[in-house]
Amino acid sequence: MEQQTIFAHLHRRETETPDQLWMTQPLGNDQIKTFTWKEGLTEARRMAAHLQSLDLPEKSHICIFSKNTAWWIIADLAIWMSGHVSVPLYSTLTPETIGQIIEHSESKLIFVGKLDGFDVMEKGIPEDMPRIRMPLSPESKGDLWDDLVAANEPIAEDAVRDPAEMATIIYTSGSTGVPKGVMESFGAMEHASRGLVDLMGVHEGDRMLSYLPLAHGFERWIVETGTFVAGFQVFFAESLDTFVNDLRRATPTLFISVPRLWQKFQLGVFQKLPPAKLNFLLSIPIVNNIIRKKVLSGLGLEHVRFAGSGSAPIPAELIDWYRRLGLELLEGYGMTENFNYSHVTRPGRVRVGYVGEAYPGVVHRISDEGEIQMTTPGAMMGYYKNPEATAEVFTEDGFLRTGDRGEIDDMGRLKITGRVKEIFKTSKGKYVAPAPIENELLLNDHAEAAFVAGLGQAQPFGLVMLSEEARAAAASPEGRAEITASIEAHLAEVNPTLDHHEQLALVAITPDEWTIENGMLTPTMKIKRAEVDKRYADAVDGWYGQKTKVLWTD
Repeated sequence: MEQQTIFAHLHRRETETPDQLWMTQPLGNDQIKTFTWKEGLTEARRMAAHLQSLDLPEKSHICIFSKNTAWWIIADLAIWMSGHVSVPLYSTLTPETIGQIIEHSESKLIFVGKLDGFDVMEKGIPEDMPRIRMPLSPESKGDLWDDLVAANEPIAEDAVRDPAEMATIIYTSGSTGVPKGVMESFGAMEHASRGLVDLMGVHEGDRMLSYLPLAHGFERWIVETGTFVAGFQVFFAESLDTFVNDLRRATPTLFISVPRLWQKFQLGVFQKLPPAKLNFLLSIPIVNNIIRKKVLSGLGLEHVRFAGSGSAPIPAELIDWYRRLGLELLEGYGMTENFNYSHVTRPGRVRVGYVGEAYPGVVHRISDEGEIQMTTPGAMMGYYKNPEATAEVFTEDGFLRTGDRGEIDDMGRLKITGRVKEIFKTSKGKYVAPAPIENELLLNDHAEAAFVAGLGQAQPFGLVMLSEEARAAAASPEGRAEITASIEAHLAEVNPTLDHHEQLALVAITPDEWTIENGMLTPTMKIKRAEVDKRYADAVDGWYGQKTKVLWTD
């Protein structure tokens, strides 16, 4: 595939389909704003003119801090058109993480957009950092987007960026829990999106709803650069409460989600149509087609031709259930470090439990240690200001170490069997590094050892082994009540200090003792994670079902 950048596609949109609808943005109170390609790109050119007028150093780093909106994408384009580099921030970060990323990335300016809880998060933004407030942003200081757009003529020249140039730094949690900045080039981003579009036959007539975070590499790949390459229309979700209506407005032809949402859709259907009744209706030949269409229409998915699930394993039973409705869920696999250009299930070649085959141009292998490794056109340039971590993640012959264990079948389909290291991914697709959270739990006087896990769960959980004194105290109801209250109070202090995806759904207290003798500790007194996981695995779902913050394993 020839190396180019997304600007070749954008210039074609401006000249060939300027009046075609591009983005639909809800404004609240049933109001929407639409952008044609000409309108959206002209607004980007105007904002780019303003950024150029600031005389920032060449290729400065500029943050985008917002939920998904049309202006998020326009701001990203303006940053690129003006010769700079974008640095997205998740809309749920703690002030500490926000400050850490801004400082580490050496960002010169920040776009602030649609956010909840900004009064707390704002503390992470340096007082003297210039701000531009996008539409729908909370009240704060900074220049207003609309004023700047109105005050500037659009830049006349077409943007040209070298495919090898850095386009963005996407911060992702590393094995230590400290965010690492993944540097992606213009060429890698375009190649990865074009590979997806070509393989799946995505085209201008398609529609997508953007609701997974644009600050994450996945949504950047499949929605943002995807729309640049294929020209499809993008709709934005207004809020969690309006999600179903947003979905119905978009009537997407392409819809990608995470297992947790596919499960919520199913539960929503069951609330209106109990499983036994639905199964009965689907078994009647004359009625089943009507029922399928009715269920999918109620979800806003009746026009979907490709449905995808990723970021975490999805139960085989759930895939089968959707298949009965006529919707085949295709699983995929990727990571920020390869701009998600890795593996996808091909229609007609589905094997449940496998994430599919490598994309064109991707070479994959399983190392002697069982790790999935690959070369891919979407590979990152490296970690920003972290040559040691960059060297660690690439093999001597240039393969990217994924950190995941896997198997490849005789048709080239990949199965993920676990993580090489202890870092794990929730059902929301967020990585959680347990060690720093475990250290926080150990600050409680009753805790001797702590374990954090939650692979495939919506939020992680904590498991605390009591100290010898606490185990003795727990023998009495009064002592147990005091320990419970203490750990409840401690959890209430710890959770607000963590990023949202790291916050513990619960803490389970075990009166068991983990020892070298019973195989739970190594000779150097480190927890054997696999052994602890295995010992409590059958109980975990029950813990989540108790809907309590602190519980006892016995």
